[in-house]
Amino acid sequence: MILINIVDLYSLVVFLAVILSWVQLPHDNPVAQFVNSLTEPVLGPIRRALPPMGGMDFSPMILLVGLQMLKAFLIGSLR
Repeated sequence: MILINIVDLYSLVVFLAVILSWVQLPHDNPVAQFVNSLTEPVLGPIRRALPPMGGMDFSPMILLVGLQMLKAFLIGSLR
């Protein structure tokens, strides 16, 4: 099912965003801009809803868990 593939692909993009945050590419880097444009509309609201946790950003982990739950739901609905 194409939705499952989209969820998997978006999970990879979120994971790439995490890696790019560790590397700290400049904000004007085209790869960083592209990844940020795909992830920030979803990560931003999650980030705002979470309480501060000692400087750690857990929003990507919460998004990845949510994406895996969505994938499990989609797989279950195919049966």
